Amino acid sequence: MSESATKIRDLIARLNRHGHEYYNLNAPTISDAEYDRMIGELEELEKATRIVFTNSPTQKVGYDPISNLNKTQHEIPLLSLDKTKSVEALLEFADGRVILLMHKLDGLTIKLVYEEGILQSASTRGNGETGELVTHNISAISDVPNKIPYKDRLVVTGEGHILDADFEELKNTFVDSSDNSYKNSRNLAAGSIRLFDPAVCVKRRIRFTPFSVLEGLDEEPVIANSKFHKLLRLQQFGFTKCFAFKVDNPSIGVFKASIEELQKMAAKNGIPIDGIVATFNDIEYSRSLGRTNKYYKDGMAFKFRDDTYETILRSVTWNTSRFGILSPVANFDTVVIDGCEVSNATLHNLTFINDHQINVGDRLMVSKRGAIIPHIEENLDMDGVTMSLPATCPKCGQPTVVKDINLICRNQYCSGIGVRKFVHFTAEKAMNIAGLSEATLEKLFERGWLVTFADLYKLSNHKDDIVAMKSFGIKSYNKMIEAIEKSRNTTFERFLIAMDIPLVGSHVSKKLKAEFNNDLCAFREAVIGGRNFSLIENIGETIDNNIHIWFSDEENRKLWDELYPLMTFENAALPSKENSDNIFSGCKVVVTGTIDGYTRTTIKTKLESLGATVSSSVSSKTDYVIVGDAPGQNKIDAAEKNNVKIISGDAFLARIAE
Repeated sequence: MSESATKIRDLIARLNRHGHEYYNLNAPTISDAEYDRMIGELEELEKATRIVFTNSPTQKVGYDPISNLNKTQHEIPLLSLDKTKSVEALLEFADGRVILLMHKLDGLTIKLVYEEGILQSASTRGNGETGELVTHNISAISDVPNKIPYKDRLVVTGEGHILDADFEELKNTFVDSSDNSYKNSRNLAAGSIRLFDPAVCVKRRIRFTPFSVLEGLDEEPVIANSKFHKLLRLQQFGFTKCFAFKVDNPSIGVFKASIEELQKMAAKNGIPIDGIVATFNDIEYSRSLGRTNKYYKDGMAFKFRDDTYETILRSVTWNTSRFGILSPVANFDTVVIDGCEVSNATLHNLTFINDHQINVGDRLMVSKRGAIIPHIEENLDMDGVTMSLPATCPKCGQPTVVKDINLICRNQYCSGIGVRKFVHFTAEKAMNIAGLSEATLEKLFERGWLVTFADLYKLSNHKDDIVAMKSFGIKSYNKMIEAIEKSRNTTFERFLIAMDIPLVGSHVSKKLKAEFNNDLCAFREAVIGGRNFSLIENIGETIDNNIHIWFSDEENRKLWDELYPLMTFENAALPSKENSDNIFSGCKVVVTGTIDGYTRTTIKTKLESLGATVSSSVSSKTDYVIVGDAPGQNKIDAAEKNNVKIISGDAFLARIAE
C-alpha cells in the first residue's frame, strides 16, 4: 500500500476512535481544535490522492436501512474452485507454469464495482450467477475505498471477514437467527454483511481484503496479463494488501515452504483462513482454460479442512446391518454442499455419539469429506446430555445389547440381519442379481421363502404365490427368475465376495484367484488344510484369521457346499503372459462415459483381466483414456492436456473382440 493511503487509513482510525469517545462515551481525549485539524489533514490527503474510504468521517456516515436485499446478476459468474488436500495435486495442476499462492480467506465473497473512480455497487457471490446487493452496508466495512484515482471500470472481488482477535471479543455479544452465539467468524461475517441496517453492521468489525481483479487495469502491458501485479496496483488505490507469493518454478518443496509461510502470516496477523488458493498468474492462459458448471479451471484450493455448514439434528435412524450391528444415521435439516443437498450422515458408533454428546435438536456442523462423504464435524450444543439408545431392534423388536462401541441385535432370525445379508449376496460385486431390490428381498424373507442363499435358486417353487404378491405380477416374476438364473454363470471373485467373509472384498479375492489359479476347490482345500494366507502379498493376519474363522463354522461350510454345485464358473484370463500382447497390459487406464454392454464394475474387471490398472483420474502417468457415451469433459480435457492417447468406446470393443 502507498505511504499516503497508509496515512489516510491511520487518520480515519484515529478520527473514528475520537468520534466514538466524543459522541458515544461523552469522554473526549482530544480538543475540538485538534479534531478539526486532523479532519482538515484527512481532507487534504483525500483530495490529493483521490482515495476516499467508505468509513471516512469526511463522508456521509452510513446509508439508510433497507427492507430486503435485492438480487443482481453477475456478468462474469463468481464460481468456486476445485479442492484438494494434496500438495502433489497442486504441483500436477501447476504443470510448470507461474503460480500465484494466496490466503483462502474464511468469510463472505464480495464483488465491488467502480465507475469513474466512484464505488457504484457491492454484492455477494450468492450462487455464482446471482448475488445479493449489499451496497448499503459498505460504509460499515473497513478497508473499502469509496473513491479511487482510476477512471475506467474496475471490478474487484474479495472477502469480507473478521479478524481472529475481534471475533474473540464479539462472539458472545451477538446471536444468530436462532438466538445462539456464533461459533465461527465466517458465519458472523456472512450474517453481518447481509444485515438490513448498516448501523448494526458497523459494530461487527468487518474487514475487506481483495483477491482478484475481474475487470480493469488493462491499460499498462506490464500488469495487464498478471494477476500478481494487478493485486499490487490495488494497494496503491488504498486496498488492504493481499498476502500472495508468485512461484516462478513450482516444486513440492517450494509449495510446502510457501504454504507454511502463508499460514504463519495469517496466524501473526489474526487473519481467518481455511486454506490456500493456487491460481495461474497468466490471465490470458487462465481464460483459455474455461470452466465447468461449478469451477473455473485456472485455480485450485488447497484445503486445511473441509467446509462446514450448520444444521439441526431432527432424528436418528438405527439400521440393522447383516452382522447384527445397529448403525446410527443422523437426519438433519437439508444443507447444500458443493451444489448437492445433504440431509443425513452416519453417527458411526456409540463412542462417536458419546464423545459428541449427540441429542435430537442439537446444532451440528456438517461437511462432505473429500467432497464426497457427508460427515458430522462438530456439535455446537454439547451440554452433557446424550440421547438414549433404543432398547429394542427396530426390525425384530428383540432386546438390544451394548458390545464394545456398538449396539447389537443378537436375534439370528432378525429380518434386518437376514435381508441385509441377501442384499450383499445379490449385489453387483457379488452374485450380481440385477433388479432384486431390498424391498422385494424383505417380502420374500418375511414369507419364509428365503432362509439361506441357496433358496434364491428355488424360488420357482413359489411361483404362484410370488406372482400374486402386491405390486408384483408375471412380468416381474419372470424378470426376477431370469436375473437369478443368469447369476449362476459367475466368477471366482464374485462367489468369494458373496460368501461375505469379513474383509474379503474385490482386492483380496483377486489375490486369492491368482494364488489358486482360479480354482475355488483348491482354495477351500487350502483353508481346511490350515494354509497361512498371510504369507500371500498384501493379505495380513486379520484376513487370514477371518477366513479360517468363517470356514470353522459348520453352517458356513454347508452353505458353500450347497451353493458351489449350482454355479458355472467362468475361466476368465488372468493378467499373465497370455495378455502381454494386448495394448492395455501393464498400462494405466481411465474410463469415462458408458460402454455398451458394460457396467462400471465389469469394465474395470475386464481391463484388469487384460493386465491394466484402472484409475479414476487422469494424470501425466495415464496411458489411455477410453471415452464412451456421455463422457466427463474434465477427463477428456485432462487427457488432451497431458497428451494421453484417447480411445473411443467402439474402438475399445473392437480391440477386445480381436
